[in-house]
Amino acid sequence: MAERAPGGAPGSAGEEPFDRRRAGVLLHVTSLPGPSATGTLGADARRFVDWLAAGGFGVWQTLPLGPVDAYGSPYCLRSAHAGDARLIDARDLGELPELPRSVEGADVAAAPLEAYRTFAAAATAEQRRRFAAFVHRHRRWLLPYGAFCVCRQRHGEPWWHWPAPYRHRDRRALRELLRDAREALRAFLFEQYLFDLQWRALKRYANERGVLIFGDLPFYMDRDSVEVWRQPELFRLGADGEPVVVAGVPPDYFNADGQLWGNPIYDWERMRRDGFRWWVERIAGQLERFDLLRIDHFRALESYWEIPAGARTAREGRWQPGCGEELLTTLCARLGSPPLVAEDLGIITDEVRRLRDRFRLPGMVVLQFAFDGKPDNPHLPENHVVRSVAYTGTHDNDTTVGWYAKLDPHARGLVDVTLGVTAARPMPDVMIEACYASRAQLAVVPLQDLLRLGSEARMNTPGNREGNWGWRFRWEDVPPGLAAVSRDRALRSGRLP
Repeated sequence: MAERAPGGAPGSAGEEPFDRRRAGVLLHVTSLPGPSATGTLGADARRFVDWLAAGGFGVWQTLPLGPVDAYGSPYCLRSAHAGDARLIDARDLGELPELPRSVEGADVAAAPLEAYRTFAAAATAEQRRRFAAFVHRHRRWLLPYGAFCVCRQRHGEPWWHWPAPYRHRDRRALRELLRDAREALRAFLFEQYLFDLQWRALKRYANERGVLIFGDLPFYMDRDSVEVWRQPELFRLGADGEPVVVAGVPPDYFNADGQLWGNPIYDWERMRRDGFRWWVERIAGQLERFDLLRIDHFRALESYWEIPAGARTAREGRWQPGCGEELLTTLCARLGSPPLVAEDLGIITDEVRRLRDRFRLPGMVVLQFAFDGKPDNPHLPENHVVRSVAYTGTHDNDTTVGWYAKLDPHARGLVDVTLGVTAARPMPDVMIEACYASRAQLAVVPLQDLLRLGSEARMNTPGNREGNWGWRFRWEDVPPGLAAVSRDRALRSGRLP
């Protein structure tokens, strides 16, 4: 019997993400070109969408879009819902009908108060009404986030170092602070309004051109986040607000000591008691932004690695049972069949696979992991299944060129024989061809591989806090004929939109 591709809730493009074979590109928004310190949601993002459409790509996969930690990691977010203000393109703001033209050029990330004052001075009654409607609709997460930002701006430190009344969310103290800082609060709310306007415009632009947006959901929250500050009862914290246990993963092929992430771990029993309301609201909010959503560290839903607070390495942790069956059942009951992808890499057990398959969630296969000489390796092309997403590598891997160059002669010989590497079929082209030829319904290639870049273009090295997330491409790096080559590859592999 032929394998049936998974369904899912239709995206705003009017299509189900896994209704047919597609090709996609993995590129975080921060890696786009442009004059700002990072890539943005403006003209260069639209140009990239145009390039994707010309190249026969039907999916753009990004990393998480929220406000990041001091190291710039999109997996250490200060809010489960807010957007990263650095991604707002000031040059484009005057083109949005919801805003007065005078807002154009405002440096929102650096000076949100000035941007808000410009809006307040020039907005029409209708523009004010739309901003007020945005605040009202998202008030459950937006108002606490604004208060968190005001407090953090005032005290300049993580929340557990704030004076006790603010650290413990004393209502009277917060009310007085926000009354005195009313304009600053509105500025942070306005910042999120601008992000929402610009993101929705970009997503609409992509969907109209047949490109779906594939988002990413970090499993854990950063300790210095509005969620941990405002709802400490949802996390395993002591009476003093300090984590009792923290998150990470045991030793694996990335790191001999495992990875000690340090994020607070959820109090799953508490979340269970209110029907996983926090998770339902979080997933629902992200599915308004994306056509497809990857659940990072999916295996923690089945069982997670719990490390005592204060441990020196992740080796001191232990496995604890998760409640993925109950949570996913609740999500499906509340949200239909949400279009989710399980990041099922790392130490994956039969129990994790059964949980993934029970809810018909596509998993991931990564060709760089395929060549250990074991015939049952799930990442080998012949073992791929339809209900999956195939990658040459991910943001956590070296580029394919860098990976191949570092292989020992035996491993490189195995790769050459398996994929048919020759002078006429070199790396990374042969790896990309294998990804497109996969049975997987979706094939995703990092832009670095399409551009044939080496280790200098690596996005992230797991276990290293510094030196990551900074790579950006330039338009002159993109060969003029690459879109045509990619489109032909999509046509030959049955992935052309």
